[in-house]
Amino acid sequence: MLYRCFWLVGVLLCRTIWPTRVEGLERLPVGVPYVVAPVHRSYIDFIVVGVALRRLCRFMVKGTVWRSSLAGRLATYVGSFPVDRDHADRAALRTAEQAVLGGDPIVIFPEGRRKEGPLVEDLFDGPVWVSCRTRVPVVPVGLVGTERAMPIDRPRIRPARIRVVIGEPIYPDVEITGRVRRRAVTEGTEHLRAALQELCLAGARGLD
Repeated sequence: MLYRCFWLVGVLLCRTIWPTRVEGLERLPVGVPYVVAPVHRSYIDFIVVGVALRRLCRFMVKGTVWRSSLAGRLATYVGSFPVDRDHADRAALRTAEQAVLGGDPIVIFPEGRRKEGPLVEDLFDGPVWVSCRTRVPVVPVGLVGTERAMPIDRPRIRPARIRVVIGEPIYPDVEITGRVRRRAVTEGTEHLRAALQELCLAGARGLD
């Protein structure tokens, strides 16, 4: 119920302050869980992605949110879970894995932190690792305009047009069962990076 309330507030924002165009919804897998891997340019990315996907998702969120008891409780109530961004947090990846195995789509920002500019460079392997471990696809998502709606250097809400471009699912190149090869994760992450870059460039052209 709480997630639904937040989602409705997000819908209102994305129809008024941040007119949002979503493309590629038909590419989302149906009836199965998956890992959503968006680029990260603004604090509002969580809102925009949640609204665009139109279904309950669980988010991997920076652990510092739980320093505030209120924020931490709210994040937990809506199904989010913490990650330590400064270290290899296997506990967070295991939580993500269990969420997927339980049938929930999860959202992991592969850049880890908010970035500036149009280039998609180094990514963490987390989304692809979870995908390979659970044998579900990773869905790349390009976001354009959120950095204008709330820039990194000036975290204030302001009006902006936003475009969300959902890419083709990337299925893990692994055996149905057994150990996941490190090479499969590395190559999958590079595939994801290239897909995100293409989606962001296409989204930017759509806003011109």
